[in-house]
Amino acid sequence: MAEIEENTQARGAELLSQISNEMVRVMKEYFGRGPTRAKSYMLDDLLVVVMRDGMTTAERTMLEFGRSDVVRHFRQEFQNEMTDRLVGAVEKLTGRKVVTYQSQVLFEPNTVVELFLFDEPAPEMAVHATSAGQVQQKPVGQATDDAALDPPARTPVRGDANG
Repeated sequence: MAEIEENTQARGAELLSQISNEMVRVMKEYFGRGPTRAKSYMLDDLLVVVMRDGMTTAERTMLEFGRSDVVRHFRQEFQNEMTDRLVGAVEKLTGRKVVTYQSQVLFEPNTVVELFLFDEPAPEMAVHATSAGQVQQKPVGQATDDAALDPPARTPVRGDANG
């Protein structure tokens, strides 16, 4: 029985990593820069994808100028336009219907949270993988595609010859 549970958790962990990798790939392809880290969590009828350190140089510069409102507005507009692509990718990977989707950008720390609400509860394997990853502190649900993940960005400093 323990072997079946481990196998179920492994399939769930693989699904969560696939979701994280796809979200990173889509962000990098369409936004021009992807996050440096991403992790997915399945909870009941929710999928939460947390992506860290994905701001572009222009966004970081606007934040330096105190224009978080402009960055937030653009991010929200962009995510609204990306809804069909993001929802389609999640539906394809999970085989489940997404009822609604929401995105939120946070500046301190630099994080984007994607929230997908499904029409039914999550499969046991994904929920078990999420809980095992939290309780046992395993790297469950993390993006593993190093080619898609971007390196940490360096914020240019005024007067710096490289920035």
